[in-house]
Amino acid sequence: MLCGCESKKTEQLDSQVKELLLYCAAGIRAPADELVSSFERQHGVKIVVDYAGSEVLLAKVKLARRGDLYMPGDRYYVAQAAAEGMILSQQPVCYWVATILVQKGNPKNIHSLHDLLAPGLKLGLGDAKACAIGRIALQIFAKNNIAWEQIAKNIAFQSLTVNELGLQIQVQSLDAVIVWDAIAKYYSQYGDQIPIPAECNVISTVDIGVLKFTKNRELAEKFVDFLTSQSGKEIFNKFDYRTEPPQETPADAGAGLPPRKQGDER
Repeated sequence: MLCGCESKKTEQLDSQVKELLLYCAAGIRAPADELVSSFERQHGVKIVVDYAGSEVLLAKVKLARRGDLYMPGDRYYVAQAAAEGMILSQQPVCYWVATILVQKGNPKNIHSLHDLLAPGLKLGLGDAKACAIGRIALQIFAKNNIAWEQIAKNIAFQSLTVNELGLQIQVQSLDAVIVWDAIAKYYSQYGDQIPIPAECNVISTVDIGVLKFTKNRELAEKFVDFLTSQSGKEIFNKFDYRTEPPQETPADAGAGLPPRKQGDER
């Protein structure tokens, strides 16, 4: 009977460690869904994914003090978690470039950031207190000497995730939004992309961090290794997510912890 009890406890423990909780920015959902499914099939595990805005997810991690992985829309948020001692290791997985997405045919004749100041224009931005695209948009305006008071006059919608901005173009509720390049391509059927010149732009590096609360660090780091492998990169590329860094310096370069070295079993 005792042997039977021990066996049952071992089975329960095995069941527990074969599940991971990933906090993931909503803007990464398309490739993340496929990455998760592929990893689950290969390793016979289950990954529960919580999709939301990066800042919202950070608040959840702080409050819950549980989970295995955190992949927000910019490494800034991983750095914030690291500053509070919640990150064991981190790795860059993809890069985002902000772009302007307008209605198909560009009826408002938008060709630059300053055209977003045109009177009567209905503009959508991410909420800087909720998602990475909102925070990066603020940096872009500041870099181009566009005061918030100027741009605020045209803001008709602020979103909690970048996906909501693309949807507003799809349903023709807004004239223009600032989104990631991969999101703009996803909505290319409904809108046209107006690139922001490199010298005017701010690049976002997407890092994934292993949380210190993980109950299975080895499995969590295997998932990180999968995301940065050739197979993982191919999935990101399939959805137009860049896996090679653009030439420009990313925002908050060097923030947070150094990447985990191969063979590091801390």
